[in-house]
Amino acid sequence: MKVRRHAKTRTESGITTAEYAVGTAAGAGFAGLLYTLLTGAFGDQLLERLFRHVMSLLGIG
Repeated sequence: MKVRRHAKTRTESGITTAEYAVGTAAGAGFAGLLYTLLTGAFGDQLLERLFRHVMSLLGIG
């Protein structure tokens, strides 16, 4: 049995759309995780430590 190959090449526009969809879903999930972490007690402690560290580097605090 002989396999015929078409002269036209296939477009991969569907793959690009799927990649964007996966990237968007991953970005939204990561944003939700960051929001959850930073709005809780962990976020308060992290921002306070970061602020104190920057102030000490600048020689202010």
